[in-house]
Amino acid sequence: MLYIFDLGNVIVDIDFKRVLGVWSNLSGTPLATLSERFSMGEVFQQHERGEVSDEEFAQKLCEEMGIALSFEQFATGWQAVFVALRPEVIEIMHRLRNEGHRVVVLSNTNRLHCNYWPQHYPQVAEAADHMYLSQDLGMRKPDANIYQHVLKAENTLAAQAVFFDDVEANVAAAAALGIKAVHVIDRQVIPAFFAQ
Repeated sequence: MLYIFDLGNVIVDIDFKRVLGVWSNLSGTPLATLSERFSMGEVFQQHERGEVSDEEFAQKLCEEMGIALSFEQFATGWQAVFVALRPEVIEIMHRLRNEGHRVVVLSNTNRLHCNYWPQHYPQVAEAADHMYLSQDLGMRKPDANIYQHVLKAENTLAAQAVFFDDVEANVAAAAALGIKAVHVIDRQVIPAFFAQ
């Protein structure tokens, strides 16, 4: 079997409120204001597909939110999204590989985050056979082509794949292709799935 794991809120806990909290402190803008203005819109998606540079992304997002931050300040906030590793999932990934399964990570991420999490959470790459990252592929979930790319690269039929993600749209897109897709709504979902 091919087991495909998303990264954020599947292997590593993330929280965008922490990002906004840092930016609020650095810019002197109320958190509530930033919460209203922050969106995962077009520039966010372009960044995840590797179509805009980190600097351009920072500049555009600051303009959208009406705040003035240096690139360094922006990056400090951006990296605050990461909370902690989920060791129970890392353990399951290792177990699956020891049983002879393929284990890969499929994540919508960006160059700026990739300068951070592989250093702070080396356990992720150690537990996976391969990392499929949106900014390297020029595609992102929930577009069908990114799932098709992984299946083709892994030489695996959709029916032989299981996918774990915290975003409902991503789960639905995978399921539409015939992949067994599991919506990870909390930390109990993955351990419970493998306990069955």
